[in-house]
Amino acid sequence: MKSVIDASATLYLLSTEDAHDAFERLRPIAPSLMWSEATSVINERRWRGELDSAIASALLDALLGAAIERHEAVDLYRSATDVAHRLGWAKVYDAQYVAMAEASDLPLVTIDHRLRRGASRLVTVLTPDEALA
Repeated sequence: MKSVIDASATLYLLSTEDAHDAFERLRPIAPSLMWSEATSVINERRWRGELDSAIASALLDALLGAAIERHEAVDLYRSATDVAHRLGWAKVYDAQYVAMAEASDLPLVTIDHRLRRGASRLVTVLTPDEALA
């Protein structure tokens, strides 16, 4: 099943033993923003002492090597702005995932409760576990 995946779901899956299989089954796509967000989370957790440097480095390597198709489209920014407006969001970061899912007619995979609540008004939203069931 092809899907759009956000940073929260990506990091969740990377922390599982079956990450490679999960990415193969989900065939995820993501806006380039996802890598920036996920890298930021990894670095923040390392900075806070929640991850040691070796684990953070391994997690970053896994992220960069994950089978996720990167989509960079200029029209995504305009679509994300429209989605943010329709959902009443001031920022367009999360709206990029929703806009991509909406334009591609694909489910959005996330564990972000706020994103799920808003996005479900426009697209199908699944947790990684639901998507893999």
